[in-house]
Amino acid sequence: MIIDNEDAMTNSKNPWRLCPLNQVEEVKLFLRLIPIWLSCLMFCAVIAQLHTFFTKQGSTMSRSLGPDFQVPPAALQCLVGLTILVAIPIYDRVFVLVARKLTKNPTGITMLQRIGIGLFVSILNMVVAGIVETARVNTARQHGLIDTPKAVIPMSVWWLLPQYVLMGIGDVFTIIGLQELFYDQTPEEMRSIGAAAFISIVGVGSFVNTGIMSVVQMISSKYGNEWLGDNLNRSNLHYFYWVLAVLSAINLGVYMWISNGFVYKKGEEYDEIS
Repeated sequence: MIIDNEDAMTNSKNPWRLCPLNQVEEVKLFLRLIPIWLSCLMFCAVIAQLHTFFTKQGSTMSRSLGPDFQVPPAALQCLVGLTILVAIPIYDRVFVLVARKLTKNPTGITMLQRIGIGLFVSILNMVVAGIVETARVNTARQHGLIDTPKAVIPMSVWWLLPQYVLMGIGDVFTIIGLQELFYDQTPEEMRSIGAAAFISIVGVGSFVNTGIMSVVQMISSKYGNEWLGDNLNRSNLHYFYWVLAVLSAINLGVYMWISNGFVYKKGEEYDEIS
């Protein structure tokens, strides 16, 4: 914003050298969202399990629904959507009303608190997934199916229901909270960029998950058997879930530290600057 000698000597101002106050403030408002964006990548890495290992787990379990029908393992992903459909009205009509009485906040809880709750749910999700996977492997071992990865383990696929439900609940808090935060706290002229940044977090989170898997495979193969081998019964998928739970817990601590210093945009003051 500072006019130097070069700017003063030219009649037309170079917009790459000199910007008005409102443009500088808009960029500052957007940049302060980047740490929040980074601290939510781990949540999206957990979401990636929905389309990969959750489905692979289900393919090894008993999926009978009646005498002549087998539930496709990928079809269980619809449980996440159903959970979201049920959880959103409960959040709006029950949770917000109760929280409003406790916090005196018109929205019940702040946007950052909503995101933080979803991050905590993702930790719980990985803990539950690890417990269920341990039970699945133990069942396979008891029935002598450890070395037959294509055999159906006599354990109902509905044991996976809690982790799918928790995935949906986490989405209601974190994903919707992120969408609300980026829309509300991004300047109006930059809301398209804010929407793109919000959507991109899911894709980048998948890359983060791939990186974690590569590191886990490299370390586990160096010191023993690979944790994520082709034979899921011989693998240590539950250990991988524990790793994700620990990383998510560390990530939650970082998120709390970042959000503690976050200052929400004040609409009236920003309008005066504009």
